[in-house]
Parts: sequence; C-alpha cells; structure tokens
Amino acid sequence: MKFPSIFRTAAPMRFDIKPRYYDPVREEIEHRTSQIKRDLEAQGLLEKTDGSPRDIGAYGAGIRGAFAQHKGIKERESPNVFASTAMIRTFIFLLLLGSIFGYVYLGPVIFEYMAYAVVLISAVYFFFRLKPKKKYE
Repeated sequence: MKFPSIFRTAAPMRFDIKPRYYDPVREEIEHRTSQIKRDLEAQGLLEKTDGSPRDIGAYGAGIRGAFAQHKGIKERESPNVFASTAMIRTFIFLLLLGSIFGYVYLGPVIFEYMAYAVVLISAVYFFFRLKPKKKYE
C-alpha cells in the first residue's frame, strides 16, 4: 500500500534490450552492390551520386578541400560591442574585482560609489539609446 505524497520517489530502472538482427545474405548483397557501383564509377559508366570522391575511404572524404573552402572569420551582425558575451563577462569580472579591492581599501563606502557609477553609466547609455537618430545619416 502506498501513501499519497507530494514528493516523487525514484522508480526502479527497467531492463530494455533491443535485439539486433543480422542477415548475412542482405549484408553480402549490399557489399556486392556497393563494390559494383564503385567499379562502374571508376570506369566512368555511372555518375557519382553525392559528388564526393570515393577513392579515399569514408573517414578522409570530409577533410579534402575543407581548408580551400574556408571563408574566414565571420563578421558580427550587430555593430553593438556590448552584445558580445565575452564583453559582458569581462565587464562583470572587472566590476567584481573593483568591488573586492574597493572594499579592502575604502570599506563599505565603495558600494555607494559603485551604485552612483552604475546609475551614471546607465543614464548615459539610455540617453544615447533612446535619442532619435537623424534622418539624413
């Protein structure tokens, strides 16, 4: 008998095995058809279906021409520098570092100074953000 509870108890894990099916005839047919396709492609009687060269194996095919197709580092979509997560992380790190050293050297009054600085910086930011842009630029 189970009593009602608001907490969920862990249920025992169930053993679920999915049997594999191996058909040696089907494997042989697939192997022979792939071999015949490779031979016909090598002779030029059959076009390559995916356009990739098959003479170097499955693992090496992806790297061929990868450096030649490199287009360089993508440019940022937004011109805003503060949209970058690295910039935000750096800003938070400097804020924490400044608060620790300020607390050591000035005491608890540093938090007042930092609050004033944050209010001033956010006011300047919102002023330039909300200021209407000129039409002729």
